Amino acid sequence: MIEDSIKSGRYPLDQDTEKQFMGLVQVINRSSSDDLKESNIRIEVRLQDLYVLNNYIQSIQHLPGVIEIDALDSFKMLSRRVGRIDKSDISFHSSN
Repeated sequence: MIEDSIKSGRYPLDQDTEKQFMGLVQVINRSSSDDLKESNIRIEVRLQDLYVLNNYIQSIQHLPGVIEIDALDSFKMLSRRVGRIDKSDISFHSSN
C-alpha cells in the first residue's frame, strides 16, 4: 500500500516538513471499486484538512506505478502547503 510505504520511509523525503508529517498521510481510494479496471479511478491523498484528488482512466500505461508516483508527489506538495500554514494554527500536529 502506498500510504504504508510513505509512512515507513521507503521513499526518500528531502524536506523537514515531509519527514515531520509522513505519519499523518492518508491515501484513500475514492473509486466505487478497489478494482483498477473501472472507468473512473479516483485517489485522494490527505494531510488532515488538506487533500488532493487525482483521477485516472484504466487505459493509462503502467497505471499502478503512475498512481504511486502521483500519490508521493501529492504528499510532497501537501507537506509544502502545511509548512506555509501560520504557526498559530494548531489544527496540524505531527504524530512523530
